[in-house]
Order: sequence, then C-alpha cells, then structure tokens
Amino acid sequence: MMQWSGLQTYVKKMSGTGKRSPLKVSGSVALFAGAGGMLTIGLLGLLTEMTTVLWLMAPFGASCVLAFVLWDAPLSQPRNIIGGHFISSLVGILLYQLGGNSIWLVALGVGLAIALMHVTKTTHPPAGADPIVVMVAGCGWDYLFSPVLIGAVAVVGVAIVFNNLHKARHYPVFWY
Repeated sequence: MMQWSGLQTYVKKMSGTGKRSPLKVSGSVALFAGAGGMLTIGLLGLLTEMTTVLWLMAPFGASCVLAFVLWDAPLSQPRNIIGGHFISSLVGILLYQLGGNSIWLVALGVGLAIALMHVTKTTHPPAGADPIVVMVAGCGWDYLFSPVLIGAVAVVGVAIVFNNLHKARHYPVFWY
C-alpha cells in the first residue's frame, strides 16, 4: 500500500515539470500544412466519389497532421504511416474475425496494435485508432487493402510531393 508521502509524490507528478510547450507557432507552417491536409483528404474523397472503392478513413486526417505539420518527426515517416496503419488494421480485422467486437476485444486490439507498432518500429499514433474503426464497423479483409493500405500509400505519396515543394523541407527523413 502506498504511504502518504508516496501518494503526494505520485500526485505531484501530474502537475507537470513547469516547462512550456516546445511547439512553435507559425502562420506559414499552418497554411502550408493545412493545404497539404486538405489536398490529401480531398484527393481521397474525390477518388471515393469517382470509383466504387472506399479510400477514406478518419485516422487519415490525423496522419495528415503529422505528415504536414511534424513532417520531420520519426512517427511521421512513410514507414510509420504505412506500416502503422497496416499493422493496426490487420490486428483489428483479425480479432474481429476471430471473436467479434466486444469492448474487451477492441481494447485488446488497441493494446496489441500499440505493442506491435513499437516492436516493428512503425509507431504512428493515428493508427492506434484503426482497431477501433475496423472492429466497430465490422470490416472484412478487403478493408485492409482499401482504404487502409492504398489510402496510407496515397497519404505518403501526397506528403512526398507536397512537402518537397517547400524549400526548407526534405521528406522523407528516412524510409527504414
């Protein structure tokens, strides 16, 4: 059992370290990143309207935040965007196929996805939502390729073309 001083120390950790956010605000970055996200989601939406294939899923919006605002961060690289979405969706679909979408299986799916992304060096925070998306919607194996894999590749493709239009950006920082 935790003693009073241990509890105080534990609770004090929750007050932060006193540091300020290291994130910098820039109007030009906001406009550039917003345009990149709009272009990416617009393209996926247009492809969905023009074909009989679903190209969009909600976590791609969050992937755009990383790909266009924090483009040089390790979690924003192609390996992480594509691999993270693929692994996490695979886990969700597999668990759904094996046992349905009970809250405990969905929770297990998110936990397994996080662990597998970490050990495969494909951690991508937006992909943590993929097991929830695929299990709640009851997605089948075809969802793994469209929208997940094809959509993630499209996000990366637009990020490569668009980010490199900016003179100060070099994307990707790494592939593997």
